[in-house]
Amino acid sequence: MRFSTQTLLLQLGVVLLVVLLSGAVHAWLVYERIGDEAENQALTLARTVAADPDIREDVQAISKEEGTPPASVLAAGPLQAAAEAVRVRTGALFVVITDETGLRLAHPDIARLGERVSTDPSVALAGREITTRNTGTLGPSAGAKVPVYAPSAEGAGTAGSIVGEVSVGYSMESLSKSLAQDIVPIALTAGGALLAGVLASFLLRRRLQRLTLGLEPEEISTLVHDQVAVLQGVDEGVIGIAADGRISVFNAAAARLLDLPDATGQDWATANVPGQLKQLTQPAARDAEAVELVAGGRVLVASARKAWHRKEDLGWVVMLRDRTELQQLTRQLDAVGTMSTALRAQRHEFANQLHTIAGFMSIGQHEQAKEYLARISATGPLKFPVEQAELLQDTYLQAFVGAKSVEASERGVALRIGPETLVRGHVADPQDVTTVLGNLIDNAVSAAVAGSASERWVEVELLDDAGQDNGTLHIVVGDSGDGLGNLEPEEVFAEGFTTSEQPVRQGAGQGLGLALVRQLARRRGGDVRVLETGRKGGPGAVFMATIPGVLGRSADAGAEAPTGTGAGREADRTMREDSSG
Repeated sequence: MRFSTQTLLLQLGVVLLVVLLSGAVHAWLVYERIGDEAENQALTLARTVAADPDIREDVQAISKEEGTPPASVLAAGPLQAAAEAVRVRTGALFVVITDETGLRLAHPDIARLGERVSTDPSVALAGREITTRNTGTLGPSAGAKVPVYAPSAEGAGTAGSIVGEVSVGYSMESLSKSLAQDIVPIALTAGGALLAGVLASFLLRRRLQRLTLGLEPEEISTLVHDQVAVLQGVDEGVIGIAADGRISVFNAAAARLLDLPDATGQDWATANVPGQLKQLTQPAARDAEAVELVAGGRVLVASARKAWHRKEDLGWVVMLRDRTELQQLTRQLDAVGTMSTALRAQRHEFANQLHTIAGFMSIGQHEQAKEYLARISATGPLKFPVEQAELLQDTYLQAFVGAKSVEASERGVALRIGPETLVRGHVADPQDVTTVLGNLIDNAVSAAVAGSASERWVEVELLDDAGQDNGTLHIVVGDSGDGLGNLEPEEVFAEGFTTSEQPVRQGAGQGLGLALVRQLARRRGGDVRVLETGRKGGPGAVFMATIPGVLGRSADAGAEAPTGTGAGREADRTMREDSSG
């Protein structure tokens, strides 16, 4: 039997028991009230009869006689006539008059005259009134017994002496008839209460089934255990929004990915979660649509699904997946691929250089061969299209910036190293440097291509911090583009901002670069900001990134930075202002 059915039957049983008990108690109270009223009415009637002067005289006269008159005499006497007249007039079951010994002087049944009464008359003969409920010769009754006092006239005997008693009773059957008349409202009330209880039980059963989705308690318990195990065991963030807009599920992974405390129980519309997540649960949102966002220093892919159960709207389920490592790995692979492409492009030139040297040697032009080798040694064996590339001493930075210069050159942009560039340490954390430097160069190249200046260029300056021991790298990137225009500097760091002219491909990560690198730098204790917003026709915007802890110390760490011009001077001035402030 289903739990809801058991609950319904239990409720019906309780309602029925309560109604029956209430009805029985009510009926008993009504019965007692009617009985008390009958006793009071009998007592009043008995007092009236016992106080009648004629009856008192007749009872006293019979009491003075020797013995008791025979039944025939009593039946024809005045006491019998008076008692029967009162009984018929009032509807009583009996009106009985006895002498001082309890012998009947008047009784509805003539055959019982002269006999002793069936109920004890001693209390009334002792001078006390009493109400009783007894079963006598005429059946069960509710009545009263009252003493009869002798008349107080002279010569009539001792004034105030008890000469007999009067018993008056009303049939219990008549009481039951009165109860039957009064019990109808009681029965109707009990029936109405029972019907209301049954209806309430059915409504409660339906609500219970709706709330539990028709599941049994054992199934609910199993689901709770499974839910806790699944939600706390998966790496994906799960947020459940009930149909009333309340957050019902917020697992530990969601709190970790969003860098927020547990928001279970909060209203979804006012919860402190990214706005992109709330847009996913709008009525017009499509289930299959997913968005990328930056939250808590991570790149997340979020999707939302509408939850239904048998056509019942259960709300929304929002899934969060961490793509931070994938994005970083993708950028590293892009950098490696870029460098590999550049190296393959230069392979033929390297081979030509070797053939040239071999040619000089074979014809005996040793001096020209030496001069040629000297020029190669000064510029490097591979010629990346980077102006002042000799300012970069770190091999990783040489390779990465050189590879980026090849990409920029293919788009018609000249990549150059600023004259103030000086990095005395070596790159100890290529991953974060690749992410930040690559984003800034890519954005600058795109801005230069889209700019209106005839000469397209991007200038990069890299400086270490001579006054710090935490391996801080300062990156300054400027371009020949048209600047930020009417945009505020902080707007470019918003999620979704992109300098790409191509439509953003879903899931490609475009529009997240600047927001991601800023959060990455701030997580390390640094920052990414706009130094100059630029102007129409160039030069364009200048970005500066400070990344602590990415450089290792080298032997020439005490060298001084040269003085120059351009974006590097602005960065140097800004760093000095920051350190003095």
